[in-house]
Amino acid sequence: QVQLVESGGGLVQAGDSLTLSCAASGLTSFSTYALGWFRQARGKEREFVAAINRSDGSTDYADSVKGRFTIARDDAISTVFLQMKSLKPEDTAVYYCAAVRGRGIRTTTREYIYWGQGTQVTVSS
Repeated sequence: QVQLVESGGGLVQAGDSLTLSCAASGLTSFSTYALGWFRQARGKEREFVAAINRSDGSTDYADSVKGRFTIARDDAISTVFLQMKSLKPEDTAVYYCAAVRGRGIRTTTREYIYWGQGTQVTVSS
């Protein structure tokens, strides 16, 4: 049974930093999976935040988070991270990690097979 479990969310003030973690279990050869982070604010659709390829670790980011967020993976512990700096109130959302086997940067929800349950990030002004 595949499980992705996010952690690290919380309530912070604008300008603060936060690092999210997503621990995977049940995925055979975690290193063969492309990984991503998405977020969904209340009343809005789920949107792409960041993605990381397998093997070469190449990355891509939504324009709204470029320069502030960093995605990273540790295949040894089957975990993907999202480091968030200079947080803004508009970053408030439930953050989800996602995984799909294969190479390439995936930036749309339909490209991912496995999803976590999400972790709430709230940024106060």
